[in-house]
Amino acid sequence: MKKVMNKTMVAATTACLLSISTGAIADISSTVKLASDYTFNGVSQTDNKPALQASLDYAANSGFYAGTWASNVDFGDDTNIEWDVYAGQYFQLNEKLGLDAGIAYYTYQGQNSDGNYPEAYAKFGYNSSVGDSELNFWYSWDYFGADVGHYIAMAAHTFEVTSGHNVRVSFDRSTSQDVKKWAWDSKKAYNHYRVEYMTSYKGFDVNLALEDTNMNIDSADTRVVFSIAHTFNL
Repeated sequence: MKKVMNKTMVAATTACLLSISTGAIADISSTVKLASDYTFNGVSQTDNKPALQASLDYAANSGFYAGTWASNVDFGDDTNIEWDVYAGQYFQLNEKLGLDAGIAYYTYQGQNSDGNYPEAYAKFGYNSSVGDSELNFWYSWDYFGADVGHYIAMAAHTFEVTSGHNVRVSFDRSTSQDVKKWAWDSKKAYNHYRVEYMTSYKGFDVNLALEDTNMNIDSADTRVVFSIAHTFNL
């Protein structure tokens, strides 16, 4: 059943993106990224190896957006691709406060993959004279296909060091609502800390991050992650 949903949602999102009129073509973009590691909330999804990632996105003037994103993964089994779809709406609540709300569906491609799952999210952003602050929430009612509730809460702040050079500091906590079905290092929850430097050079976005968690597993230990990305306006 999950694989049927996977194909249906991917096909629907792709069809939506490709069927948009030529008058809105400037709102379609694609980003390609090369990263030294693909970490998801501080946990490596590529067995501490590099990742090649790409997305296709549509954004309307109304604030609606939809897209699809893919990356190689390595979980030690035959799963080798993560392919996600998402859609949401951005609301500008006032001059400084914005809300991004939507839903995503994560799929994992492989003969024995059964970890597909949905996730809803709400992200609040606040712009001030000292930088951009974020308060973000994610919730899944079937995390990694384990029929368990799971939520993530994140606080982050980005500030400009000098023109074109920014630093983002974030803290997030991932929590399982049933440790019998899903546990993090035999625990209900774990913390993730990340500090990243962001800049751009000749059309490429460059990111260098230092991150760590409070779990004692190799895939979630202290690491430095470097990435470089380029966005193409289609």
